[in-house]
Amino acid sequence: MGKDEIRDKKDYGLLAFMPLFVFLFIYLGSGMLFTFMGVDSPFKQIPREAALVVAVIVALCMGKEKLDYKVDVFAKNAGDPGVTLMSLIFLLSGAFAGTAKAMGGVDATVNLGLSLCPLQFIFAGIFAISALIATAMGTSMGTIAAIGPIAIGIAEKANISSAVAIAAVMGGAMFGDNLSIISDTTIAATRGAGCKMNDKFKMNFIIALPAAILAMVLYSFVGVEGTLEGNFEYEFIKIFPYFAVMVTAIMGVNVIVVLLGGTIISGIIGMAIGTLNIITFAQAVTSGMSGMFSLVIIAMLIRGLTGIVKEYGGINWLINILQRRIKSRKGGEYGIAAIVGLIDASLANNTISIIIAAPLTKTIAKLYNIAPKRVASLLDIFSCVVQGIIPHGGQMLLCCTLTGLSPFAILGANYYQYALGLAAIITIQFGLLRTKEEKEGINLYLDEEEIVDMV
Repeated sequence: MGKDEIRDKKDYGLLAFMPLFVFLFIYLGSGMLFTFMGVDSPFKQIPREAALVVAVIVALCMGKEKLDYKVDVFAKNAGDPGVTLMSLIFLLSGAFAGTAKAMGGVDATVNLGLSLCPLQFIFAGIFAISALIATAMGTSMGTIAAIGPIAIGIAEKANISSAVAIAAVMGGAMFGDNLSIISDTTIAATRGAGCKMNDKFKMNFIIALPAAILAMVLYSFVGVEGTLEGNFEYEFIKIFPYFAVMVTAIMGVNVIVVLLGGTIISGIIGMAIGTLNIITFAQAVTSGMSGMFSLVIIAMLIRGLTGIVKEYGGINWLINILQRRIKSRKGGEYGIAAIVGLIDASLANNTISIIIAAPLTKTIAKLYNIAPKRVASLLDIFSCVVQGIIPHGGQMLLCCTLTGLSPFAILGANYYQYALGLAAIITIQFGLLRTKEEKEGINLYLDEEEIVDMV
């Protein structure tokens, strides 16, 4: 494609989101229709992959540019390093989950949890463990992949809600990812806003902790009507792989190494106690990974679609609309939240959304003298909130894949996301958490003359 063609490329504004709208309309629309009709597994009648294929066709038909150019844009975004890393986490988590289950680790760990934690607080315990691991690992995806199968196993054995169990895992995972100093979202937010990690952590913690406490209280009273029967025996040797994963995660070991190490340890233990041999170990690894293949394809296709949306001006249109409506400091903070949230809803990737939004929101911060650590906190929190509730986000897709549930079933129990969003909105609405410099009117960015020039 020549330079003149690129310069003349049309910005489609809202219409740039058409491929994403088509996907959501087909997938969610058909799911709701079949739910209304009383069909079993309504969201599986027209699979996500089929809806995405139609959306890809729509994306490639957009614009007057050559098909080769549009395919190149799609492919470059589908092959984004973040997507590749996510896919690798999916595959390794599948390998670990498959091997641990074949070795007997899932049943043993489920029995341990049921024997130690009262049923009334089982969901709150799942949330707390997920939060701890995610804070240590710095990744919500890896946490959901590691803890999700255990939570589902507990729910099935205790005859309690799988939707609440996996939602508790997601909530804890998002809590940890949002706070962890090694999380890519934290790094992107602090670098983009220009603040120290510990300053952003303190600001985030004040908002996230009340939300987490509220979520745990709710999890202690919802979805635990089941009864526990039987003898929950377990062998610690079968639980050891999960223990090893938790310890290495807390030590800050890379998530790839954590999951790979857990898979190898599970295989060694399984062969030592006789539940696996070299053949069944290889089969368990392959079976676990194959269960994630569909999710890898979905992640790539969605990222490619969002690349087309950005290429045709959808993101710029969205940002311009929001920026024109900001008239005050409170409006500036709401604007920062809306910009990163809507970009994340469009791209389904909170790290990329923060990277895109940060330079734009920094302009708002300078104009209304909003502290850098406050900007970083708002960027990370609202990208986290949106990422945890959109049906096409990686975390939700993984939870649906693990449970076979629809996104709406999980959303109903996703208490932490709602509590976090509410807590952050309260701080904006009532002007809370302002720094000493902000309260005293000390300019944190530019001198007065430069501020006037910006206006």
